[in-house]
Amino acid sequence: MNKIPPLNKEMGRKVKDYIDTLTKPRGSLGKLEDLAITLAEMTKSPYPTVTPPGVIIFAADHGVAEEGVSAYPKEVTKQMVMNFVRGGAAINVFSRQISAIFSIVDIGVDGDVLQPEVRQRKVRNGTENFLYARAMTREEAKKAVQIGMEEGERLIQKGVKCFIIGEMGIGNTTSSSALLYAITSKPLSDIVGYGTGISEDQKKQKEKVIKRAIELHKPNREDGYDLLSKIGGFEIAGMVGAMLKAAEHQIPILLDGYICTVAACVAKIINPNVCHYMIATHCSVEYGHKIALQFIEKEPLLDLKLRLGEGSGAAVAFPLIVSATLMVNEMTTFSEAGVSSEREETK
Repeated sequence: MNKIPPLNKEMGRKVKDYIDTLTKPRGSLGKLEDLAITLAEMTKSPYPTVTPPGVIIFAADHGVAEEGVSAYPKEVTKQMVMNFVRGGAAINVFSRQISAIFSIVDIGVDGDVLQPEVRQRKVRNGTENFLYARAMTREEAKKAVQIGMEEGERLIQKGVKCFIIGEMGIGNTTSSSALLYAITSKPLSDIVGYGTGISEDQKKQKEKVIKRAIELHKPNREDGYDLLSKIGGFEIAGMVGAMLKAAEHQIPILLDGYICTVAACVAKIINPNVCHYMIATHCSVEYGHKIALQFIEKEPLLDLKLRLGEGSGAAVAFPLIVSATLMVNEMTTFSEAGVSSEREETK
């Protein structure tokens, strides 16, 4: 966990100077210029590339779904994994659009999804109901993180140049909200949102469940594995592992919405250097997302009022990241184009 290198700030300075020589007014491409500099610092390359992207979807069930905290029954997790297999979900559509290398990982679905397209890495059939017991053992939490790292390594060996890490798991906004509450101690009313579209009564029930679970387990906010084992989910732990592995290889991580960003918060607790390799692609309408972004000190690129998950928002934002790389890879400089720069005296 100590293998994540720092950003190459010297490369960032070189790329900034180079961007200032391109045929445009200084700073005129705004955040795209900042993105290009950040990508250069991450990849240690003056001409960074993010293609092909890799999309990993971790799927798992949550015992806490028994408490009526979701608008959908637990069976939807397995059904949606089958939808991923058939290519009919939003993340499938957007992954095809960006020509992503796509992977589905069953890390804890309650029931078998024995399809050749699904990676069989199940820790077990869903977590325990953390209202009454630890979600998983500490050993299981470590195993799930390790699986995430191994699945990340697998895509890296296939040649991916950036990561979009998604999830599927009915009840996982409850787990994410519990994690964020334990990490930040912000008011529950500022953290707990409506998830997949729950009612006001269900939202109150979700807050009650989370508060009772935190009082029962007293998770240590400075120990990522304690947090995951007591109130986490297998798919969240898998996401943490994939993020750690991507950062180890200096590969950009395009953060999606609320659940993905809470996983990023846990990853930060395990190794703060992982945040150097994260780009927040958007801010969702889920209440706690802004709080999670503040914890990892990231500013989102977009605000499209999304609340789907699956990695969908990051996939939609991916072309912006590509644009930043194309700017430094393909634009000409003033001298190459024979155009007078702002510092030249025209005759």
